[in-house]
Amino acid sequence: MSIEIKAPTFPESVADGTIATWHKQPGEACSADDLIVDIETDKVVLEVVAPEDGVIAEVLKGEGDTVLSDEVIAKFEAGAAGASAPAAAEETASAGDAEKVGPAARKLIEENGLDASQIPGTGKNGGITKDDVVNFMKNGAKAAPAPAAAPAAAAAPAPAAAAPINVPAGERVEKRVPMTRLRATIAKRLVEAQQSAAMLTTYNEVNMKPVMELRKQYKDLFEKTHNGTRLGFMSFFVKAATEALKKFPAVNASIDGNDMVYHGYQDIGVAVSTDRGLMVPVLRDTDVMSLADVEATIADFGKRGREGKLGMEDMQGGTFTITNGGVFGSLMSTPILNPPQTAILGMHKIQERPMAVNGQVEILPMMYLALSYDHRMIDGKEAVQFLVTIKDLLEDPARMLLEV
Repeated sequence: MSIEIKAPTFPESVADGTIATWHKQPGEACSADDLIVDIETDKVVLEVVAPEDGVIAEVLKGEGDTVLSDEVIAKFEAGAAGASAPAAAEETASAGDAEKVGPAARKLIEENGLDASQIPGTGKNGGITKDDVVNFMKNGAKAAPAPAAAPAAAAAPAPAAAAPINVPAGERVEKRVPMTRLRATIAKRLVEAQQSAAMLTTYNEVNMKPVMELRKQYKDLFEKTHNGTRLGFMSFFVKAATEALKKFPAVNASIDGNDMVYHGYQDIGVAVSTDRGLMVPVLRDTDVMSLADVEATIADFGKRGREGKLGMEDMQGGTFTITNGGVFGSLMSTPILNPPQTAILGMHKIQERPMAVNGQVEILPMMYLALSYDHRMIDGKEAVQFLVTIKDLLEDPARMLLEV
């Protein structure tokens, strides 16, 4: 029975997608729910799986092709028997090699003269992915040995294209790769944010000692009480930002054309860095979330982000954003707005500094805070007061619990 394989239904905010990787080739056997193709959109990478046991009869959209919502991308024969691996993969690997090589990985292997049997596979059933090949090359890959029938070719110097990444000193090597759709979209949105918004940034600093002492005192009990959920710093910032957003609704608003939209709820996006780029999944209704709820949800976002499992529904909406450059060692930076939101909070590295306290010098763990805001919507006074409110709440965490 012939079945049409279609692209997923994209939400209204996503116009189209791009075929990233075909994990199955025409004639290759597939089991039900096997991953057959990745489709990259402006926000996430979507996976399409086999509807039943069978084989891919025909691929209608190749890697790099643009596809629309629900567009037919391949034809599938349910119940048909196929080869255990694509013929091209058999040519690349040795006859006794049972590993599966994806098309993108196979292309890299052939271009760089590698031996597929030497590359550890991390894909499904030990399959070799493009990332596996790249990591293998970074770790000092060796080209595949030449066939015994051609010893002269083995003595010849390797072509420039097959040069390993670890080149001798003095070599000037360049590598050109196409920008992914996600990376291109991030670049476009950041440029638009700077060109269309009247963006300003105000700074302050917060003494993290009270939060650090509270966390140190209760982190073990917190983890035990909440089924292994660890108490971090981000939950304190989310709760402090939520209380501050209630007091300054303009910071929680967005701009839609000539209209200013005030939101009666707090949905806070938390920036997550992944191999594919920066993603901002959204915590919904943070005013009713506990510290444990926030920490558990953020941990889940991070895990799914690293695995490429974040869905579009996780990143849609949001009334405010928090980004933490401190995890990478940033001492101070200027965060860029996440349109159509009107403000974004930047956290940074906690660093001990000498501070004057009641006429005495004390060494305190301090963090710089940065609030970038759209001056079309938010006045400077409101922005400064909003950031000071977050500072005050963090320096006296009991105020968040008592909501005062």
